[in-house]
Amino acid sequence: MIWRRFIPLLALCLASLAVPAHAAEPPVRPDRQILVMVKHPVDHFRPNGAYGGGSYGDDLARSARERLARKIAHHYGLSLADAWPMPMIGYDCFVMTVPDGRSTAAAADQVSHDRDVAWAQPVELYATQGGAPSHNDPLFAAEPAARQWRLAELHQISTGRGVRVAVIDSGIQARHPDLAGQLMVNRNFVAGRPGAVEEHGTGVAGIIAAKADNGVGIAGVAPAARLLGLRACWQQTVSAASTVCDSFSLTKALYFAIEQKADVINLSLTGPDDRLLRELVKTALAQGTAVVAAFDTKRSDGGFPASVPGVIAVSDGPVAVSRGAVYTAPGRDVPTTEPGSRWFLVNGSSFAAAHVSGLVALVRQRHRSPPMALVADRGDGGVIDACATLMRAASGCDCACGPYRGTGARAAAR
Repeated sequence: MIWRRFIPLLALCLASLAVPAHAAEPPVRPDRQILVMVKHPVDHFRPNGAYGGGSYGDDLARSARERLARKIAHHYGLSLADAWPMPMIGYDCFVMTVPDGRSTAAAADQVSHDRDVAWAQPVELYATQGGAPSHNDPLFAAEPAARQWRLAELHQISTGRGVRVAVIDSGIQARHPDLAGQLMVNRNFVAGRPGAVEEHGTGVAGIIAAKADNGVGIAGVAPAARLLGLRACWQQTVSAASTVCDSFSLTKALYFAIEQKADVINLSLTGPDDRLLRELVKTALAQGTAVVAAFDTKRSDGGFPASVPGVIAVSDGPVAVSRGAVYTAPGRDVPTTEPGSRWFLVNGSSFAAAHVSGLVALVRQRHRSPPMALVADRGDGGVIDACATLMRAASGCDCACGPYRGTGARAAAR
């Protein structure tokens, strides 16, 4: 009958009416935003607060700061988009959108001269350092670290138990068979984008802390460590190589990791230097957190945050650098966890950095006090001897027990 032909059309119309109102909201455009930093009156701070949560300071102080931010935005022809309190470093961060046709750099410079503003900066974009998979054998059994780092032997000494590793990355599949129960937190910090399960973050998490002896998949470098999955990046296409982050999302995730007193922060990403992010990285290092970052071979200094003094910079292959130590760890043809409860092969410095974050977690279980010391084949970095690194932390011996046995491998303090 004719009316039956209209059933699919009617269903489609009803479905469109059922779409929530927020689905029609325009996407957030970080490239059109600036961060405006305003001095924070620390005496009004109360722990675990947030502007939207109702527990950040008292209502009068909060509304006064919001009024100030709206006044600044109105004066310079901007619109207030978001806010994040940062009493730990003495500032409130306000996100303001710059109208099309105006330069964000010029707008930030203009606002920086306001007497109520500490500084302003454009929102920057960052990219993860994962390459395209070499092929699609998700159950490829040979983990490079199992051979090169002698993982089974390392796990007789340490498994990372009690160590908290913050993975600031794209979304992690918390229910993956190799990751179920491994995440203490799985939180989304990307404004305007709903939480998602994505390749890069899931792959990094698996290398660090995939469960061991569960009869499936792989074993992480620190299988007893606990992860803080902090989504500050998002996957633009079906490939993990297209994963990007913006500086405001990274700021919120990094601040949260510091607040939660993470022992290790993994940043498998790179981008331009950033004053606010640099301040937060320095704060993390000052409180004894180990910060591990991917080294970008396309930049002479390895990119930010790998270029920050005290950050452990990691590459998946040898690099020629003009300053600072750069360590080499497994990062090519590495099997790891993939969304959809699968496994796949990954490449890139992102995943080399994940190996080192796992190794740091092993060390932190046995020796909680910083600074972090890695043993490598050169005094200024090079190929890491994981066994000697862990043995030094576990027993205090100055020895090389891995592939550099007898070659005089040296420790490089970070």
